Amino acid sequence: MAEQGASRGVTPAASGTVEDVELDLLLEGIQRVYGYDFRNYARASLRRRLWRRVTAEGRVSLAGLLETILHDPQAMERLRVDLSVTVTSMFRDPPFFRSLRERVLPVLATYPFVRVWVAGCASGEEVYSLAILLREEGLADRVRIYATDVSDEILARAQQGRVPLDKMRDYSSSYLEGGGHEGLSQYYEVDGRWAVLDPTLRDGVVFARHNLATDGTFNEFNLILCRNVLIYFDRSLQQRVHRLFDDSLAPLGMLALGARESLVGSGLEDRYEPVDAEVRIYRRMAA
Repeated sequence: MAEQGASRGVTPAASGTVEDVELDLLLEGIQRVYGYDFRNYARASLRRRLWRRVTAEGRVSLAGLLETILHDPQAMERLRVDLSVTVTSMFRDPPFFRSLRERVLPVLATYPFVRVWVAGCASGEEVYSLAILLREEGLADRVRIYATDVSDEILARAQQGRVPLDKMRDYSSSYLEGGGHEGLSQYYEVDGRWAVLDPTLRDGVVFARHNLATDGTFNEFNLILCRNVLIYFDRSLQQRVHRLFDDSLAPLGMLALGARESLVGSGLEDRYEPVDAEVRIYRRMAA
């Protein structure tokens, strides 16, 4: 395929018909050849990440990136990691975890068995945070966490449970602000520059690949966490994911979204009531 954007160099245009066409062709090609559907990701963020990959692959245009990807599955995997939402941290947004501990877990404690879905789990920090919370509230032995992401490489990283040691000071503060009972240091050992999280925290966790853009429901859940993922999708994909979560929640099941996300515009607002609107936790009503 011709390098249509070669004369522009590696700096992306803010807008433009040629780049728009290249972008559409790239996303269509990825979907048709590899089955990964990024066509409804929010374009501004998507463009930035695609252009970083253009440079990293030594190309000068989105059309050039498409040529590379079509002929090199490994390049596709590198791009897939780039397009995965990997920004996460342990006990991110401490008021959320305090609310989860004080308002949600007491309800879940009344159930004999609980299924939780952490959708778009990225490198797993939120999964381990939740596992610690469940252990401290005495629920770990009757909760199954399904942690999913679109990237196998990201999931493999999550299963390792290794966190940069220099981040643990901030994570420890967030843990305590979120109502942590002890010190976070009891849940990891130091290995060089890494904090290796207690492997028993994974005992109730199933890591699996799931694509929110294309895959359907796979179980019924009492709690779904999908925080800071929907902001990367356009409105139509956000609505799809909201319907997916609605289909996946048990009656009175609870949905936790990110600080910049809500049910507004989903078409499902009247099916939910706030548990804690401040931190975006909602409960699906029975009828």
